[in-house]
Amino acid sequence: MSTDEIGDLLAAFRAGQIELDDLAERFRQREWVIARRSAPTSYEEMAEQQDVEPDVQGSFDEVTAAYDRGEITREQYRTLAHAVAEAINAEARRDG
Repeated sequence: MSTDEIGDLLAAFRAGQIELDDLAERFRQREWVIARRSAPTSYEEMAEQQDVEPDVQGSFDEVTAAYDRGEITREQYRTLAHAVAEAINAEARRDG
């Protein structure tokens, strides 16, 4: 799996090479990197977490960034968010 897979898929979608339903299905079938910060244990850690960190490649951050840049619509973002949630939930059930 390429490290640019999400960006490549989003670019193909924007270029009309892949339909939204197909993109969502691809998102359902892949494993997602979870970009989650740990809970701060001090005010200093809390302040440090206010700094914007770069997007985590291979995570949903890439989809959110595409939405923020106006590359996908709100409805498209919502469809992809649901697909990613389904993939993460399915993986948790397998691991659980």
